[in-house]
Amino acid sequence: MYRIVRKQILGPQIVGMEIEAPRVARKIRPGQFIILRVNETGERVPFTAARADAGRGTVTIVFQLVGKTTQQLAALEPGEAVLDFVGPLGVPSEIRRFGRVVCVAGGAGIAYIFPEIQALREAGNEIVAILGARTRDLLFFLDEIRALSDELHVTTDDGSFGRQGLVTDVLREVIARERVDRCLAAGPLPMLRAVVEMTREPRLPTIVSLDPIMVDGTGMCGSCRVTVGGETKFACVDGPSFDGHAVDFDELARRKRAFRDHECKALEAFVARGGGGE
Repeated sequence: MYRIVRKQILGPQIVGMEIEAPRVARKIRPGQFIILRVNETGERVPFTAARADAGRGTVTIVFQLVGKTTQQLAALEPGEAVLDFVGPLGVPSEIRRFGRVVCVAGGAGIAYIFPEIQALREAGNEIVAILGARTRDLLFFLDEIRALSDELHVTTDDGSFGRQGLVTDVLREVIARERVDRCLAAGPLPMLRAVVEMTREPRLPTIVSLDPIMVDGTGMCGSCRVTVGGETKFACVDGPSFDGHAVDFDELARRKRAFRDHECKALEAFVARGGGGE
């Protein structure tokens, strides 16, 4: 069992949870993830390690309440525990001195980009962070990322914070005004696709973090397969980060919809039980 040390409400539908997992905390690196199971009948769900504190022996995850499992997880309080907390999984991100790096994140993708920004800053890079969300309530880690960035731009769809518009509006301007050596992107699939198309013509190296359907996280089930450069890759063992210009986004979008009906029914049943049961 893995004890919950701290729980923080980051927004109306966003929760940060610090979980005691000493061995994972010592080993995990930016770009890697964990797979969590709330209880013995629960599904296996991947989460980005937004923070890892080897000294405290804890890993912090950030999640948005979108389905049954995240609702179950959000109902737990400090002192309670989750059954499984497996990691580190995936390939660590390439961290070195690239020069000027633009880090683009939307919604929950901010949790992924945060440790990347930390590591890239420590490696001597100049950081331009572009964060976006539908509304102010879905933004988090703003102060932390501002402290690590040379520039921070924030957009919201409804104009409730920062600039009204899309992250790609800002990205277009940044690319046009000065040289950029690398782009990282994490967030919703439509956003990733838009970022990749914007950086394709200027041939700006663009790394995207993908979140396909994932089950075992060890390359056995094949649920997370994606096509990259015409080859089949598994996001759990070959990723989750890939060259964005080589990803088949059409196929990825189709695969992500595979269990949508099942997920909706599971959430409806969970809510009908008042958030109880398995």
